[in-house]
Amino acid sequence: MCMTKSDTICAVPDRAISVRLDPDSDAALDQLVASGLTQSQAMRLALVEAARRRAGDSSLAAEAARLAADESDRREIADVRAFMDEPRAAW
Repeated sequence: MCMTKSDTICAVPDRAISVRLDPDSDAALDQLVASGLTQSQAMRLALVEAARRRAGDSSLAAEAARLAADESDRREIADVRAFMDEPRAAW
C-alpha cells in the first residue's frame, strides 16, 4: 500500500480569454513585451489603462455637459470674452 500526500497550490485566474491580434495590436504587444512584461502582464496592463482612460473621458464629458448647462458659468464666459474683445477693437 502506497500513501502519498500532495498539496498543490496555484493561483488560478478568475477568467482566461484568447485574443486574435491585428497587426497594430500585435506590434503594441511586442513593444510591451520588449519592455520586460510577460504577454499576460502586457494584456492586463493594456486593459486596465484603456478602461481608466475611457472612464476619464466619460467624466470629462460629464463635466463639460454640466458646465455647458450652467447658465451663470456661461454668462461669466460671455463677460470674459467681451472684456477680452475690448482691447482688440482698439487695434
